[in-house]
Formats: sequence, C-alpha cells, structure tokens
Amino acid sequence: MSYSMSDLLQLVVAEGSSDLHLRVGVPPVIRLHGVLHKVEGPPLKQEDTEELMRSITSEDHIQQVRERGGADFGFAFGELARFRVSVFKEKGQFGVVARQIPSKLLTLEQIGIPPSVRELLYKPRGLVLVTGPTGSGKTTSLASMINIINEERDDAHIITIEDPIEYYHKHKKSIVTQREINVDVPNFAEALRRALRQDPDVVLVGEMRDLETIDAAITAAETGHLVFGTLHTTGAAKTIDRIVNAFPVNQQEQIRIQLSTVLQAVISQLLLPRCDKPGRTAIFEIMINTPSIAALIRDNKTFRINSDIQTGAKYGMVTLDSFLIDKYQQGMISQEEVITKSQDPSTILTKLQEIQQSQMGSEGDKPSDQS
Repeated sequence: MSYSMSDLLQLVVAEGSSDLHLRVGVPPVIRLHGVLHKVEGPPLKQEDTEELMRSITSEDHIQQVRERGGADFGFAFGELARFRVSVFKEKGQFGVVARQIPSKLLTLEQIGIPPSVRELLYKPRGLVLVTGPTGSGKTTSLASMINIINEERDDAHIITIEDPIEYYHKHKKSIVTQREINVDVPNFAEALRRALRQDPDVVLVGEMRDLETIDAAITAAETGHLVFGTLHTTGAAKTIDRIVNAFPVNQQEQIRIQLSTVLQAVISQLLLPRCDKPGRTAIFEIMINTPSIAALIRDNKTFRINSDIQTGAKYGMVTLDSFLIDKYQQGMISQEEVITKSQDPSTILTKLQEIQQSQMGSEGDKPSDQS
C-alpha cells in the first residue's frame, strides 16, 4: 500500500487542513479552507482503506461499526494534534473521516466573537445556545468560552458532556469534569441527569439532539446552573421554534414559558471562505434574551424576534445579515456569500446596491486629473 496513516495525518497537520477523507475508489482527500483536494497517488482499494482504518481504530469501535454502521471517537496523533474520527460503512466497505481539532484554544477575539458574549460567561444560571450547521466552529467557540470560565472563575465546577471529547481542559481556577458518550456514560440525557448530582455550576451539553436531552438541559438551567448547548439551526427564531416543536403539542406552551425565563442568549454562527486571502472567517448572530424577547417567546411570536435583534445593539445584539454586510464592506467575503447565506436576501440585495451606489458616488466626487 502506498499510503500510511501517519503520513496522511502529518500532511493534514502540516497543511493546516480541517479534514481527511478515506474512501474506496478515490485517493485520500483533504479539506483545506473549505475546499476538497485529492492527495497525489493511486485510488484506495478496499483492503487499503480497511488497513488505514484499523491502524487508528480499536476493536470495540470496529465492532460498533459492524453492529450499528458507524462509530465516532477522539484520537491523539502523538503530541502534534487530536482528531475526531468517524468510521462508517458505505456500500459494504469502510469509510473514514478524521477532523483535526486545533490543539491551541483560541481567544474569543481570535475567533471574532462579539464582546457581548463574554458577559454571559459570568451568569449564575440560564441557558446559552450556540447554533449553526455542522463544521461551523461551534465546538471551537464553546471550548474557548469554557476555557475563559476555567481561567477566570474560582467558583465553578464545569461538567462537559461530549461525543467524543474534542478539546481537553486542564483544571485551572475552576475544576473540569469531562464525560464522553459511550465511554463514561451511555447518552446525553443520562449524563445530564447524573450531572445534577455532581455539584455542577456550569454544564456543557455537546449536542441537544433529542427531546429527553433538551428537556434535561432546560431543567438544569432552571435549577440554578449555567448550561451551554448546541443545535444544528441557524438564527435565534428557528432555534427557539426547533426546541418548542421537539415537545408534544400539549406541552409546548409550558416550554415556551420555561424558555422565556431560562434562556440567556442564542449565538448562531457560520464559517465562510475569505475572498481576500486563504482561510475562513466566522459570521455571528447574537440574540440576548431581553424582557421584550422573553414576551415574544412566551406569546409564540418568534417571527418578530429578528426586528428586536436589529434594534438591540445596546444589549450587544447583532443580526446575521448585518454581520455579513460588515464583513463584505471590510473586503473579507464575496458578494455571492453574502447573498446565499443571508436570512433576508431581498433586503440584502437592496443594501448591497446602496453600498455600490455610494461607492460609485464617492469615486465620482474625486477631483479629475484634467488640467
């Protein structure tokens, strides 16, 4: 076989790429700045892919793949990097995706998270949701937030519940308990129930993917804990609707009342390719739960939340669309990205036309070179 797992992972680290894909019938593929690139060399055969997979996968995880069709686990590549690995079956053959987890925790400033988020890390209780599609940097943002609490608060026992554990946190001013699904505890809901008996102050729920987990997270926030959770939604209104709709109809009104009191903020994020240089930049929408927004949640008027965010700059709020426009005006992202990722494309198009007209106008105002 012409490939070794060590060489491939070394390449991922050296290039600073985010993912390695191994699939039968194609050479290994790496994702760099959001774009897929094939590694030079022959296509992988079935036995090649299986050999590469076995070099980093335990027998227990291989058994999981056989029984359930897939397994996820964290993997340390020496001192160089950690990877989140997903092994699965496709068309009866093994496939692997390994995502590189940055070893260095970034600051909120380096990620580009607005300063208003920092205040949330000192709240005594409540629910903070970080949302966005897969690969939008939610884990990195949450790890940075947990790290700030760990470094600056001496009153916090932090419990993280993850599948798998990605960033390792050392005990600093706080103490940190990290529990991994299928290793330390069977599922998120069970881990959350147990966590409430372990004297926590801050709880991170890696994924709020089912009714039981969502319910347990709301309960934990109600009972005096600061709870961070993630959902695969974009935008505050959609996030709140997704939580409420997870419950049976006869419970939804009660959940809206609970959410209106426990929710602290919804932070939605995207990662978009930069047009000025290689790399990607993070785009955010920040919703802080004010009395006005709490009333909209309670009264089932989430469709009006966006206008509250638009006028809520003094509370540290920002809409996704205004963040996109800001990055576009800084020359960091393309016009196409602004239009395709915006929540209100028609308003955005009008705004872009205004920007272009004002730019043309300002160029027209310049003195000419004619003597």
